[in-house]
Amino acid sequence: MSLVIMEDKMKILKRILSFITIIFLMSATLTDYNKKVISIVSAETIPSKVSVFLLDFTDDFISEIRQNLEDVQKENPGKVEYTFYDGKSNQVIQNEELDKVLQEGTNLILLNIVDRAYSKEVIDRIKEHNIPVILFNREPLTPVPIQSYSKALYIGTDSAQAGELQGRMLIDTWNTSKTYIDKNGDNIMQYFMLEGESDNTEAILRTKYSISTIDKVGIKTQQVALESCNWREDLAYNATKSVFEKYKDQIEVIIANDDTMAIGAIKALQEYGYNNGDKSKTIPVVGVDVTPEAKELIEKGYMLGSVYQDARSYAEALYSCGMNMIGGKSPIADTKYILDDTRVAIRLPQKGYFYKNIFVE
Repeated sequence: MSLVIMEDKMKILKRILSFITIIFLMSATLTDYNKKVISIVSAETIPSKVSVFLLDFTDDFISEIRQNLEDVQKENPGKVEYTFYDGKSNQVIQNEELDKVLQEGTNLILLNIVDRAYSKEVIDRIKEHNIPVILFNREPLTPVPIQSYSKALYIGTDSAQAGELQGRMLIDTWNTSKTYIDKNGDNIMQYFMLEGESDNTEAILRTKYSISTIDKVGIKTQQVALESCNWREDLAYNATKSVFEKYKDQIEVIIANDDTMAIGAIKALQEYGYNNGDKSKTIPVVGVDVTPEAKELIEKGYMLGSVYQDARSYAEALYSCGMNMIGGKSPIADTKYILDDTRVAIRLPQKGYFYKNIFVE
């Protein structure tokens, strides 16, 4: 074969390779463009897929948040589609559900985490998939895990404020109806505390500020007992029965970190003939959330009061901030919300409290 023919063939081969390279690059560019177009179309023309991981479907307040998110979805047709996952108060179960969703894909994760100490590991896994996440209601032990991911946010309430409002209810009731409460006449408010979790920041602050608020006005307090009941009615019921049998005449008020535990306490007291409408056999019980069952007990005079933590406010904040994050915007862009000092958390104010002085007609 002559040298000339060989050179011609090499030139043809180079042209073919160049043409293939051009086609490949154009294809890659078009594919990337198409992905972007599909992404834009998906964000603008179909509902955003949002995966909502909840602590436990049986939790009263969490159930209210779920219902309000469903209402928000109905009020914004074609914009968002929520899918709910029940953690059953088990981090292993929540992890399995989360892994499945991460593999299948989603536009946003709303996370009511089971084990707050596991926040860093969960956020790191979500970060690998570049999916925005909003933790809510159950706050990590520190803000560091959320601060480590630019697409992470926390939405919760001011826990100290909830405790202060509980304290104010008890102060007012003590000042107007002390003869009913101070059974031993020692001028000291003896209390039984039902705490959500011993290592939960929200629970700790509610516990601390409910008592410090009372102490600040000069009313002496004394803790008879404290039980951590994991926000559960059954555990609070059992704890109250046990404590009541041991310290029956010493318990003058019961402070619960939430309504679910307050309800458990009242059901236990009622088995001993207390909190059924007889003022002389009524122990003031306060909670947090104003769940429907707690509200009914308050209206009947079986429960003193509850701090109003608004499930609707949670749902609205999760929707507004979540849609911003899906769109690549700041979570608080064009909203009424502000970030706290951590720069990664929004604090929803509690709207006062639902309260009835059960000793006054």
